[in-house]
Amino acid sequence: MGRVGRRPVLDEGKRGKILAILSVGCSQSVAAEYVGCAVSTIQRTAERDPPFADDLCQAKCNAELGLIKNIRSAAKKEQYWRAAAWALERGFPEKYAPRGPDVITIEQIGQLLSKFSNIIVQDVPERYRTEILKRMNEVAGGFGVTLKREAADAPQ
Repeated sequence: MGRVGRRPVLDEGKRGKILAILSVGCSQSVAAEYVGCAVSTIQRTAERDPPFADDLCQAKCNAELGLIKNIRSAAKKEQYWRAAAWALERGFPEKYAPRGPDVITIEQIGQLLSKFSNIIVQDVPERYRTEILKRMNEVAGGFGVTLKREAADAPQ
Protein backbone atom coordinates (compact mmCIF):
# COMPACT_ATOMS: atom_id res chain seq x y z
CA MET A 1 0.00 0.00 0.00
CA GLY A 2 1.24 3.49 -0.85
CA ARG A 3 2.47 5.99 1.67
CA VAL A 4 -0.34 7.99 3.19
CA GLY A 5 0.45 11.42 4.54
CA ARG A 6 -0.07 15.07 4.27
CA ARG A 7 -0.15 16.64 0.84
CA PRO A 8 2.95 18.74 0.12
CA VAL A 9 2.39 22.45 0.75
CA LEU A 10 4.34 23.31 -2.39
CA ASP A 11 2.76 21.51 -5.30
CA GLU A 12 4.23 21.81 -8.81
CA GLY A 13 2.18 24.93 -9.57
CA LYS A 14 3.42 26.78 -6.48
CA ARG A 15 6.98 25.66 -7.11
CA GLY A 16 6.79 27.04 -10.64
CA LYS A 17 5.47 30.37 -9.35
CA ILE A 18 8.27 30.55 -6.77
CA LEU A 19 10.89 29.90 -9.43
CA ALA A 20 9.36 32.51 -11.75
CA ILE A 21 9.32 35.13 -8.98
CA LEU A 22 12.93 34.42 -8.01
CA SER A 23 14.08 34.49 -11.63
CA VAL A 24 13.03 38.14 -12.00
CA GLY A 25 15.01 39.16 -8.91
CA CYS A 26 12.50 39.01 -6.07
CA SER A 27 13.39 37.49 -2.70
CA GLN A 28 12.22 34.19 -1.26
CA SER A 29 10.06 36.12 1.21
CA VAL A 30 8.18 37.77 -1.69
CA ALA A 31 7.78 34.39 -3.39
CA ALA A 32 6.58 32.78 -0.15
CA GLU A 33 4.04 35.52 0.44
CA TYR A 34 2.80 35.25 -3.13
CA VAL A 35 2.12 31.50 -2.93
CA GLY A 36 0.90 31.63 0.66
CA CYS A 37 3.60 29.82 2.57
CA ALA A 38 6.52 30.60 4.87
CA VAL A 39 10.09 31.07 3.66
CA SER A 40 11.02 28.11 5.84
CA THR A 41 8.62 25.95 3.80
CA ILE A 42 10.56 26.79 0.64
CA GLN A 43 13.85 26.05 2.41
CA ARG A 44 12.62 22.73 3.87
CA THR A 45 11.21 21.68 0.50
CA ALA A 46 14.56 22.44 -1.13
CA GLU A 47 16.39 20.40 1.53
CA ARG A 48 14.13 17.40 0.84
CA ASP A 49 14.08 17.81 -2.95
CA PRO A 50 17.55 18.35 -4.49
CA PRO A 51 16.19 19.02 -8.02
CA PHE A 52 14.00 21.81 -6.59
CA ALA A 53 17.03 23.17 -4.69
CA ASP A 54 18.96 23.21 -7.97
CA ASP A 55 16.08 25.00 -9.69
CA LEU A 56 16.02 27.63 -6.89
CA CYS A 57 19.73 28.21 -7.28
CA GLN A 58 19.38 28.47 -11.06
CA ALA A 59 16.50 30.96 -10.78
CA LYS A 60 18.50 33.19 -8.41
CA CYS A 61 21.57 33.03 -10.65
CA ASN A 62 19.51 33.88 -13.73
CA ALA A 63 18.10 36.93 -11.96
CA GLU A 64 21.53 38.06 -10.86
CA LEU A 65 23.01 37.58 -14.32
CA GLY A 66 20.15 39.50 -15.93
CA LEU A 67 20.56 42.42 -13.56
CA ILE A 68 24.32 42.52 -14.04
CA LYS A 69 23.82 42.37 -17.80
CA ASN A 70 21.49 45.39 -17.59
CA ILE A 71 23.97 47.32 -15.45
CA ARG A 72 26.83 46.55 -17.83
CA SER A 73 24.71 47.55 -20.79
CA ALA A 74 23.81 50.86 -19.16
CA ALA A 75 27.42 51.45 -18.12
CA LYS A 76 28.51 51.34 -21.78
CA LYS A 77 26.67 54.61 -22.34
CA GLU A 78 28.61 57.62 -21.12
CA GLN A 79 25.58 59.33 -19.62
CA TYR A 80 25.02 56.30 -17.36
CA TRP A 81 28.51 56.23 -15.84
CA ARG A 82 26.92 55.75 -12.41
CA ALA A 83 26.01 52.20 -13.41
CA ALA A 84 29.71 51.47 -13.94
CA ALA A 85 30.61 53.13 -10.64
CA TRP A 86 27.93 51.09 -8.86
CA ALA A 87 29.24 47.86 -10.38
CA LEU A 88 32.81 48.69 -9.33
CA GLU A 89 31.76 49.59 -5.78
CA ARG A 90 29.94 46.32 -5.29
CA GLY A 91 32.17 44.06 -7.34
CA PHE A 92 35.44 45.34 -5.88
CA PRO A 93 34.50 46.98 -2.57
CA GLU A 94 38.05 46.82 -1.20
CA LYS A 95 39.14 49.21 -3.96
CA TYR A 96 36.08 51.28 -4.89
CA ALA A 97 33.47 51.27 -2.14
CA PRO A 98 33.19 54.53 -0.24
CA ARG A 99 34.64 54.31 3.25
CA GLY A 100 33.99 56.48 6.23
CA PRO A 101 36.88 57.99 8.16
CA ASP A 102 36.53 55.31 10.86
CA VAL A 103 36.91 52.34 8.48
CA ILE A 104 40.21 50.47 8.25
CA THR A 105 41.20 48.34 5.27
CA ILE A 106 42.77 44.89 5.35
CA GLU A 107 45.95 46.43 3.98
CA GLN A 108 46.03 48.91 6.86
CA ILE A 109 45.47 46.09 9.35
CA GLY A 110 48.47 44.28 7.84
CA GLN A 111 50.63 47.39 8.16
CA LEU A 112 49.54 47.85 11.77
CA LEU A 113 50.28 44.23 12.70
CA SER A 114 53.69 44.46 10.99
CA LYS A 115 54.54 47.57 12.99
CA PHE A 116 53.47 45.84 16.22
CA SER A 117 55.63 42.85 15.30
CA ASN A 118 58.63 45.13 14.71
CA ILE A 119 58.10 46.70 18.12
CA ILE A 120 58.00 43.23 19.67
CA VAL A 121 61.23 42.24 17.91
CA GLN A 122 62.95 45.38 19.14
CA ASP A 123 61.61 45.62 22.69
CA VAL A 124 60.57 42.18 23.96
CA PRO A 125 63.19 39.83 25.43
CA GLU A 126 64.08 36.97 23.12
CA ARG A 127 62.64 34.25 25.38
CA TYR A 128 59.11 35.72 25.02
CA ARG A 129 59.38 36.91 21.45
CA THR A 130 58.87 33.60 19.62
CA GLU A 131 55.48 32.83 21.12
CA ILE A 132 54.23 36.40 20.74
CA LEU A 133 55.27 36.58 17.07
CA LYS A 134 53.72 33.17 16.43
CA ARG A 135 50.43 34.43 17.85
CA MET A 136 50.71 37.68 15.87
CA ASN A 137 51.13 35.64 12.67
CA GLU A 138 48.02 33.62 13.55
CA VAL A 139 46.02 36.83 14.03
CA ALA A 140 47.36 38.26 10.77
CA GLY A 141 46.53 35.03 8.93
CA GLY A 142 42.93 35.34 10.08
CA PHE A 143 42.73 38.56 8.07
CA GLY A 144 44.52 37.04 5.10
CA VAL A 145 47.57 39.17 5.87
CA THR A 146 51.20 38.11 5.82
CA LEU A 147 53.46 40.01 8.16
CA LYS A 148 56.44 41.77 6.66
CA ARG A 149 59.61 39.72 6.72
CA GLU A 150 61.57 41.90 9.15
CA ALA A 151 59.00 41.18 11.86
CA ALA A 152 58.19 37.59 10.98
CA ASP A 153 61.80 36.46 10.37
CA ALA A 154 63.57 38.45 13.05
CA PRO A 155 66.05 36.52 15.20
CA GLN A 156 64.21 34.60 17.84
